Amino acid sequence: MSSPPSRFGWVRLRLEAASVGSRPRRLLFEFLLFGLKQGWACLFGGAMLALLLATHLFYPPGAPIARYDFLTLCGLAIQAAMLAFRLESWGEARVILAFHLAGTVMELFKTAHGSWLYPEPALLKIGAVPLFSGFMYAAVGSYIARIWRIFHFRFDHYPPQWTAAVLAAVIYVNFFAHHWLPDIRIGLFAVTAALFWRTRVRFTAYRQERSMPLLLGWALVALFIWFAENIGTFSNAWLYPQQRSGWSMVSPAKFGSWYLLMILSFVLVSSVQRKRLTLPGTPARNYPSGGR
Repeated sequence: MSSPPSRFGWVRLRLEAASVGSRPRRLLFEFLLFGLKQGWACLFGGAMLALLLATHLFYPPGAPIARYDFLTLCGLAIQAAMLAFRLESWGEARVILAFHLAGTVMELFKTAHGSWLYPEPALLKIGAVPLFSGFMYAAVGSYIARIWRIFHFRFDHYPPQWTAAVLAAVIYVNFFAHHWLPDIRIGLFAVTAALFWRTRVRFTAYRQERSMPLLLGWALVALFIWFAENIGTFSNAWLYPQQRSGWSMVSPAKFGSWYLLMILSFVLVSSVQRKRLTLPGTPARNYPSGGR
């Protein structure tokens, strides 16, 4: 059974139940509700980005704790609040924690190899990696987990779960191995396309279920993550080597990296949402939203 809706969830449920009359009005309402739900799903990531910018612009130089440590504490507070207000389930939180840990391991490796750096001091860190960095990865996992619930995701022609898990594992290994071995990301893109070219994600923003190719959905999300990374580097939260002498836009090539990392996050979340990886021809069902 699902948990009862939170006070925040009731607002969304009332909007979903609203009757708005003519077809043009329904389409406009659906479009606006789609945007509202997307923003609600981005709650964790949006809060972290807002904190990155606010602390970059206004954090006092003489503060008793370093800016990075403050961001770490804020990330913990946001996660605790989302659990307390039933905006995430404990099962989802465990998957997000796993993604947080996987991201931190990658950060340790990548900073050691000079892929990017953290220019400010911190006490709450492992090696050269401040702990707040893991929350940036967790924000991606949080978004996927929340949007899955909010839009009542289900899928047509989703490949066997084990094939997606193997693909995700190879993607993760390649992020490390390409420093010594040939980078196989082009091959990974090809395998991803072969596995998921028929897969469509069904979603409901307002009453009517719609669908789109899953590969396209991942591309759109990866694009917005790339935009968010530009905000992160602008706020001096982390820097690529070419940005040390002054900020510049993150290379568009990073879009491909985020696309692959999106798949890893998606597969991790799907381990919790396995029952919603429905088969072709399965009748549409309304899944309980749990007030999220």
